[in-house]
Amino acid sequence: MLKRKMYEKLLDWKNNRGQHCLLIKGARQVGKTYIVREFGKSEYKSFIEINFLEHPEFKIIFDGDRSAETIFKNISYNIPNVKLVPHKTLLFLDEIQKCANARTALKFLAQDERFDVIASGSLLGLAYGRDDDKEVEEIESIPVGYEKPIMMYPLDFEEFLWAYGYGKDTISYLKSFYDTKEKVPEQINEKYLSLIREYIVVGGMPEVVADFMENKDFSRVQEIQDKVLASYADDISQHAKGSEKVKVRSCYDSIPRQLARENKKFKYSEIEKKAAARKFGDSIQWLSDASMVNICLNTTTPQLPLKAYEKDNEFKVYMNDTGLLMALYGFTTKQALLNNKLKGAAKGGIYENLVAQMLIQRGYSLHYYKPDDNSELEFVIEKDMEIAPVEVKAGNTATVSLDRFIERFGSANAYKVAGSNVGINGVKLTIPHYMVMFL
Repeated sequence: MLKRKMYEKLLDWKNNRGQHCLLIKGARQVGKTYIVREFGKSEYKSFIEINFLEHPEFKIIFDGDRSAETIFKNISYNIPNVKLVPHKTLLFLDEIQKCANARTALKFLAQDERFDVIASGSLLGLAYGRDDDKEVEEIESIPVGYEKPIMMYPLDFEEFLWAYGYGKDTISYLKSFYDTKEKVPEQINEKYLSLIREYIVVGGMPEVVADFMENKDFSRVQEIQDKVLASYADDISQHAKGSEKVKVRSCYDSIPRQLARENKKFKYSEIEKKAAARKFGDSIQWLSDASMVNICLNTTTPQLPLKAYEKDNEFKVYMNDTGLLMALYGFTTKQALLNNKLKGAAKGGIYENLVAQMLIQRGYSLHYYKPDDNSELEFVIEKDMEIAPVEVKAGNTATVSLDRFIERFGSANAYKVAGSNVGINGVKLTIPHYMVMFL
């Protein structure tokens, strides 16, 4: 079993849930179902799983009277050998988008408090009415205030290190250099720069990581990633509405090209000549709602709150998993990156995608800053009640844009993320790529 941070979050919810059911969102294949099963079997005397995709006949449990008493009676009628042990049972409602009545019933299950309830499903971020799957039902009443939504992402780099066998003490030792702003011993630094390159290629999809840790075979990595990408393509064809199917797929397929340009701002013309937001804007939103991509918006003013100064017509689009981006680039590009031989603008886009993914996993929202003077900062983040600029370098070149930003705005903290070691120059802290996990 891969160790996941989500497990601790589930434990925290169990111990402090109050009148809340947990609603786990996230892209397909990030391990939502697996982690809940392991949690339920390990932490509860009784674990009941209802998957509405595999067993649509169980929808009848939530028909009619939606009181908790009736629902639990219906469960006992319809599921053989079920054990409902008060305060020691976890009910897992998977693929809940297939049963609108079950989603509505979360309110009454939460109020009842006798049994813990977790719900999850594919593409839960899609607004009802935007999903073309005829089996996805529109909710009569969303249980606002009674469900606690939480996002699950692919494995982050720290979880990748756990899978490799690196423990808490090793990672704490590594973090000490980030905290003290001292250089990491060169041999150790090179080791982790090599490991972050492996993480870029393998990515964080659990099935891919688990197979890689067992076999250390990059050909098998590519095969499993291709399978994940095929499932994403199936999701688009099944869930995007009408003519949006082709447009959503075209937008998704364009991302590797968009990130390989020097200017990585998303351009509709990269999809179709003279195309505009009017045609493809909804498709980008669909991909974001499906958690298949991460959107990074330009901000006109690097001040709190960044959301107040967003330019929603200027943005970058990153893949939700850098390993999937590498799979689209192909095996030869993976080889070049692993050997640190890759050159050109595509390399910069790959490292930007990596940092975007790591920042999202750390809980930051994504913004970049591009004023009119042609300089650009890949990311600006809200950290410690300040705006902190982050410039990303695939190698270790000069930080012209970051230096201009510091000079103009006088930042208290600024970060250069590069393929180098830790270094400090005034307020500018240089950190190697892998240390974004501590940011």
